[in-house]
Amino acid sequence: MSQNTLHIKKWLLPLSWLYGFVVFIRNKMFDWKILKQKSYDIPVICVGNITVGGTGKTPHTEYLIELLQSDYRVAVLSRGYKRKSKGFVLAGKDSTVDQIGDEPYQIKGKFPEIIVAVDSERQRGIETLLALPEDKRPNVILLDDAFQHRYVKPSFTILLTDYNRLMTKDKLLPAGRLREPVHYAEKANVVIVTKCPDGITPLDLRLLAKEIQVYPYQDLFYTSFRYGSLTPVFAENKEELSLKKLQNKDVLIVAGIANPRPFFRKVKRYVKQAETIQYPDHYQFTSKDILDIKSRLASMGDKEKVIIVTEKDAARLLSMDNVDDEIKSIVYYLPIRVSFVNEEDKKLFNNKIVDHVRENS
Repeated sequence: MSQNTLHIKKWLLPLSWLYGFVVFIRNKMFDWKILKQKSYDIPVICVGNITVGGTGKTPHTEYLIELLQSDYRVAVLSRGYKRKSKGFVLAGKDSTVDQIGDEPYQIKGKFPEIIVAVDSERQRGIETLLALPEDKRPNVILLDDAFQHRYVKPSFTILLTDYNRLMTKDKLLPAGRLREPVHYAEKANVVIVTKCPDGITPLDLRLLAKEIQVYPYQDLFYTSFRYGSLTPVFAENKEELSLKKLQNKDVLIVAGIANPRPFFRKVKRYVKQAETIQYPDHYQFTSKDILDIKSRLASMGDKEKVIIVTEKDAARLLSMDNVDDEIKSIVYYLPIRVSFVNEEDKKLFNNKIVDHVRENS
């Protein structure tokens, strides 16, 4: 089992201790009932993490949607990070990234039949959803990235930790990337180690279990990402493209996500010549970025060119109204799905979620 060595900024540890004290006081205020938590009489499943940056929350939320949507009216409630709107917004078929944020936009595009809403105040968001007419009211609510949002008490909590940056090896902000001390993982019903590499062995899994040491009432699962065929971002280009067909093309890989390394690695396996452009997480592309991308393509050589982006970046590109036809015709995204490392784990996890929703409906 080999993980990347974590970059801890040791000189910032005194600030991390101060940050930890503030987090401790805030959580105690909920424990002492000074700040009020509220629970609801429908299943509210939280998918979250205690680290800053990508652990795979959106793909795991999509996994839950696929598991539940045939039997229940599912709602996803997110804060809609970096959106330009305020308050509660219910996503419709014409909603834009600016109105609801890139992740809710991606989810609504993939699952148009489910309810997608955004509100930074999750209590108000849930209550607004529960006040919808009976035929539109959700039976189950998935809270995206709400582990720290203690004003709502979820009925079930799933905590994610990235295989490449395990929470147990990290430090609090700003020295590390933890939003809360690791022992707050005790709030979770289930812990999932995400982004496990191909070929992970039973011994590796045992070492991970020993490292994380979940509580007796918790279950520990392991997932990895499975990648589909390259899918056109724009309707102008209708054909899917196999990764194996990239060998004789010049490829530019563009990502605006928290940790693009696994994405870059995956694509580069299939390509002789690939260049990368990395933007910050949740990056909103501008006209200048499109010009920069075109300039980079022009400098790459004379083979057929392909641009590959993540699903989140595809959502942001789709919401732009000034992407020219040249770019539209060659830009693809690489779809990802969650896959459990063990088939037995998958059954156990699915049963746990389905039983919970049935018992609490």
